[in-house]
Amino acid sequence: MNLTIDITKYLPHRAPFLMVDVITHLEERAVETTFDILPDNIFVNQDGFFAEAGLVENAAQNCAAIVAKGFFVDENLEDKPHAKVIGFISAIKTLKVFGLPKAGDTLVTKSSLISNFATDDYCLCTMHCQTFVGQEQILDGEINLYIKQQVAAGANS
Repeated sequence: MNLTIDITKYLPHRAPFLMVDVITHLEERAVETTFDILPDNIFVNQDGFFAEAGLVENAAQNCAAIVAKGFFVDENLEDKPHAKVIGFISAIKTLKVFGLPKAGDTLVTKSSLISNFATDDYCLCTMHCQTFVGQEQILDGEINLYIKQQVAAGANS
């Protein structure tokens, strides 16, 4: 399904640590996102290059969009009110960086779900990620993510 979805529906991240702008393609096991690298981004160095850590964070946020969406929206893509999650990269299995993008470049990151273990409260997944600037691939890797739903204070009272 090709579309444009506000990534903040699927991620708890906000500026200055939001490294994905929109979801441009979403399927049950695949996602594609874009990200415009601005000159004042926290991962842009003094020479204008976007650091490797920024590429990894972009890939992780891209991947989280597919596996965390069940915590943020229902099967009809309707928002779940007051949804909150916490997540992190639990492992980087492989990672190859072929080049660094510059401020002003647009990243296109494509990920596919390799495996997923999900419960009502958390999920563990392995994702394959690829990042491009134009037709040039600049990242290829496989990462594991852990995402857990946070329970609102007083919800268990």
